[in-house]
Amino acid sequence: QVQLAESGGRLVQPGESLKVSCEASGRIATINAMGWYRQAPGKQREFLASITRSKKTTYADSVKGRFTISRDNPKHTVYLQMDSLTPDDTGVFYCNAAILDVDNNWHDVWGQGTRVTVSS
Repeated sequence: QVQLAESGGRLVQPGESLKVSCEASGRIATINAMGWYRQAPGKQREFLASITRSKKTTYADSVKGRFTISRDNPKHTVYLQMDSLTPDDTGVFYCNAAILDVDNNWHDVWGQGTRVTVSS
């Protein structure tokens, strides 16, 4: 009924920048918090950043100052700008959002992930 789709992941070299996107679709009434998570190879999924509908942001210490989360509310889209990437940033990046559908039901939705590889 409602879903998220990430895009933009690819192979980049250390020190480069990359911006990934996540668009919500379906019978959406409103979207509250949206966030980005990363799952590195062999590790658990970890929180990176979140943003409220009013655009208040929160970051994990590991990415503070390098990653910037933003959102476009009319487009139901959240972005993650990543700068100064290192090989430790390699992983699958997942989007998460709290979505209210037009039938007044809340959904905790995850995307399918987009892969980012940082390697020379």
